[in-house]
Amino acid sequence: MSIIAVTGAASGIGAAVCNHLEAAGHTLIRVDRANADVNADLSTSDGRRAAVEQTLAACNNQLDAVVACAGVGVTAPSISLIVGVNYFGVTEYIDGLEEALAASGKGKAVIIGSVAGSHQVEAPHAMADAMLNNDEAEACRIAEASQEPHTTYAASKYAVTVYGRRKSIAWGKRGMRLNIIAPGAVETPLHQASKDDPRFGEAVKNFVAPMGRSGVPDEIADGVDFLLSDHSAFVNGSVLFIDGGMDAMVRSTRF
Repeated sequence: MSIIAVTGAASGIGAAVCNHLEAAGHTLIRVDRANADVNADLSTSDGRRAAVEQTLAACNNQLDAVVACAGVGVTAPSISLIVGVNYFGVTEYIDGLEEALAASGKGKAVIIGSVAGSHQVEAPHAMADAMLNNDEAEACRIAEASQEPHTTYAASKYAVTVYGRRKSIAWGKRGMRLNIIAPGAVETPLHQASKDDPRFGEAVKNFVAPMGRSGVPDEIADGVDFLLSDHSAFVNGSVLFIDGGMDAMVRSTRF
């Protein structure tokens, strides 16, 4: 069985992913802010370095897969936190583990993005460009100036999706794979916080997928199971929408 690191392992989608992978017999390295195998704050550079170092120590520098589930939403205490966790907390962690993944012979990664990321495909926000240029300070400056958490969230998910697709090209040449899952609304504590927020609650409640409901974490974990399995051996650089049709509803002519 494989050794797999999962960020955001303590709740929501991350916890469901861990339950699935553990039930299948894999060895897990759970990463979260507390009560995990690796306790680290992915919102800071120091925290990301610590997460990488502790993960490498736990896997003895050979890792089969990473599932990057850690993320924050529009109700985060600060807009900069959205940038730090959703983009840099993913990219710096995966970059730091790339050689350990290569050492396994067929390393894989799955990034949990969002259907919100596709909303910026036609006109990416300037803060997304700053993220992709690895300029965290500038991305945070633009985000704080905008005071638009929903725009920042979408930009972070767009940027991390672009990062994953770009990196998958080089990874494919090394026998590795990197894919992105784009969930729609999923019944997690993060989604509940958005529904309860006086600023965004009504909009979140009214944005319903064509299937008439939100997803549940196990449905996203099913997608992770597939992308980490040999059943997806030729799937690389793809965005898998598990959203009840939300993306099709918003962008039926663009894909």
